Amino acid sequence: MSFTWTAHRFSGGALALDVANSVVLRFDPQRRIDRFADEAAIDSFAEAANLHGAEKERFGTLGPIGPGRRASLIGLREAADRHFRAQVLAEERPELLADLLEAIAAVIRQPAHSGPSIALDVATAQSALSLVANPEPDRLKICPNCEWLFLDRSRNRSRTWCDMAVCGNRTKAKRHYRRNKEGNQP
Repeated sequence: MSFTWTAHRFSGGALALDVANSVVLRFDPQRRIDRFADEAAIDSFAEAANLHGAEKERFGTLGPIGPGRRASLIGLREAADRHFRAQVLAEERPELLADLLEAIAAVIRQPAHSGPSIALDVATAQSALSLVANPEPDRLKICPNCEWLFLDRSRNRSRTWCDMAVCGNRTKAKRHYRRNKEGNQP
């Protein structure tokens, strides 16, 4: 199945959150899709993050992960999702922070590749570490439509959806449909 990384896929506001959001319908076992199941998709994610990612200026050019590093990137992705999701839900779970820090260390301890770009897994680890070191709990949110994590960068912190053009429109369309359907009932 062919898949394209669009700008919507990078609405998390931080690379670590965009990587965490690479699992679509995470909590629906029947429809769950892991976009990183194919290693080629990880490389194409790095290329797309260079175009659409919120931290593209910070990291410069993102490159592919090294051979044999997929497992540590997936471990980092899952630890980041669990920790930041618990943070949004105001759950006191210090073991999740420990898991995230261990996953970050596992990525950073691996030998880095040489070249002009920074590997996606290393940049993701740095992004996650920045979110931990400079927490903005009132800005970190979960989209009520797709359940993706995102940073609310609006001035008054009132953003509701990860992406208004996608999730906001879907939610509003569903609400409009229900209202019209209820109004047309005999």
